[in-house]
This record gives sequence, structure tokens and C-alpha cells, in this order.
Amino acid sequence: MTKANNKVVQVKPKAQAKTLSAAQKQFNSLSKKIDRQKNLLREWKETIPSYHQKVGQEYDPLVETLNQHQLEWIKLLDTFHDQPLFKKTDKAKIKHLIIDVCEDLLVEMETDEVKALFNKYGDEDFDTIKQETDAAVGELMKGLAKEMLDVDLEDDVDLSSPEKFQAYLQEKLREQSATQAQEQTPHQPKKTKKQLAQEARQQEEEALASKSVQEVYRKLVAVLHPDREPDEAERERKTELMQRVNTAYGKKDLLQLLELQLEIEQIDLAHLSQMADSRLKYFNKILKDQLAELDQEIFQIEEAFKLELQMPYYAQLSPKQLVLNLEQDTREVENLIARIKKDLAYFDNATTFKAWLKTYKIPKRSRQDDFDDLIFSGLPFDFR
Repeated sequence: MTKANNKVVQVKPKAQAKTLSAAQKQFNSLSKKIDRQKNLLREWKETIPSYHQKVGQEYDPLVETLNQHQLEWIKLLDTFHDQPLFKKTDKAKIKHLIIDVCEDLLVEMETDEVKALFNKYGDEDFDTIKQETDAAVGELMKGLAKEMLDVDLEDDVDLSSPEKFQAYLQEKLREQSATQAQEQTPHQPKKTKKQLAQEARQQEEEALASKSVQEVYRKLVAVLHPDREPDEAERERKTELMQRVNTAYGKKDLLQLLELQLEIEQIDLAHLSQMADSRLKYFNKILKDQLAELDQEIFQIEEAFKLELQMPYYAQLSPKQLVLNLEQDTREVENLIARIKKDLAYFDNATTFKAWLKTYKIPKRSRQDDFDDLIFSGLPFDFR
């Protein structure tokens, strides 16, 4: 992760005081939290593209290789099933093995060839089962989205890929946030004088807080505006700094503006330490709003991935954990490929396979196993 070059903006006790005031303590606490969340958000934004790149370039090709080997395996079993060497009990075991692999394979590789093999040995038609499973999966995903994100999924939502589903969720969450911000509670009772006075104070505080950011911005512009700078090198430096100032001001990023003031030595930490608590109060209000926005953006990213990965809402997920999970899943697929290649080579001889088949027992299944297969094997995403 690329770390920020600037240090966290912190204030020290005023010259005549030995301890921080309540406003100074709050400023320092908010500053630390914002810095931490900025770094986390930066890490997410840097990790997500590389994560999807690894999925596309490393994981998906391995899954495709595994799928092809699984197809070879069930085609081999299909040839064994029709040979007179295998008796009724053997054929029942072969049928079970073919169906077991087909159920997994059809999640990733829904081809006519695999469907035909499933229908040949299965008790039900694949398309009929898929229709029922898709309906169950759709209801499950709707329930998870509602429970974890309070998002209502539309009936025609595209669940064909993690990327499409995540983009859909992000858009729904943005719409939800915008709607909630615009909604007003209808039929409110008439407000009391006390409530009106409190609202007036809040509006005044918000205006003063916004004015505080504007004052910092204007001071930076007054020093950094490049138009009247005759020196070309200095003009380029000021142009780059002004771009950073405008970006920070557009985001109402007070800390970044203060960091820029410190960087160009327009102010120093002593200036911040001597700032009146009454002004810090407005700064703190801006920082609280900025922290809330960062928290919400990170929450939406993490919850979308947890839903995609079928993780419970209470689970912890970080960018590093996301990458570690992918690496673990990649190793698992590599191990599966090595194992099935070995089996294909060893059981190429029907007599050898028959000898092994005598030791194989069809595992007993419970109703819960059947339910889990119906729901979870039909989910649109597996490891990722």
C-alpha cells in the first residue's frame, strides 16, 4: 500500500496550559481516526484492481483447467459404465461419482455436453433443477442483501459474475444514501421555539464550519495561485500545489488543507495550538462529517465483498485478508488439479478402476446435505 507522506496533524497544549483542552483532544482524536480510515480506503482502492487482475489472470485459468480435467474424468467414468466388466453395484457407484462431479462442474461449466451426462445419470432434468435452484438462490441473495446492507434487490439483477453484482450493489447503495439524505419525515408536529432555536444554532454552526474551510482555502489560494508567478519552475510547483488544494477543497478535506498550509509553511503547529477552542469546535464538526463519509465508503466496499464471498455480516474483512483468501483458494484449485491428473493417469485402465471401486462406498446423505447442495452449489460465486 502507498502510504501518505504527510504526518497526522496534531495540536499541542497552549503555551499557558499543561494539558489539552476538550476541543484539542477531540481534534487530535478525529485527526488520527481520519488518517487511519484514509489509509484503509487507499489500501482498498489499490487492492481491488490487483485482486480482480489476479482472479482473471491466475485463478480463473486454473478453474478452467480444473473444469476440463473434471470433464475428462466424467467422460472416462461414462465409458466405464457401459462396459460389461462393471456389474450392477459397480454401475451404481459410477453413477454416483458422475452425478457428484457434474453437480460441481455445472456451476462453472454449463455446457450441453455436461448437461447431457447429468441428465443421462440423474433422476431429474438439469434445466428443471436449475430453474428451481435459480429461484431459491435469488431469494437467498435478496435475503442476504436485505439483512446485511438493507438493500432490496430487483428481480432482474444480474448474478452472472462477482464484478457485475458488486457494481450493482455499489450503485444501489449510492442510490440508497442519496434517497435517505433527501427524505424528510412527513407529518411532523409543529416545532417548538426551543427546537427552532436549536435548528437555527445548528445551521449557524454549519455555516461557520463551512466558512472556516473557505478561509483556509482562500489563504492557500492567495499564496499559491500561479497566474502571477513570473518564475517558470515556481509556477509549475504552485500549479501542482493548487491542484491538490482544489481537490482537497472539493472534498471538504480540512485536514489535507491544513497539511498543505503546514507544507508551504503558511502556518506551523504552534499556530494550531494557539487556535481558539471556539474555532476548533467548527473544525471538529467538519472532521466528524468527513470521518462519517470515510466510514460509510469503507463499509460499502467491505459489505459488498462479504456478500459476494458469502461471508456473514459480522465477519471481519480487510484488503490483506481478501488477497490471502484468494491465494488460499488458488492453492486449493492447484491441489485439486494435481489430484485429478493423478487419478486420470492411474485409473485409465478399467481393471484398475474396478479394483478401486470395490473399496469405495457411496456416502450417506442427510436432508441438510440435499438442502445445502440445492442452495449453495447454485450460488453465482464460489471461492471469490
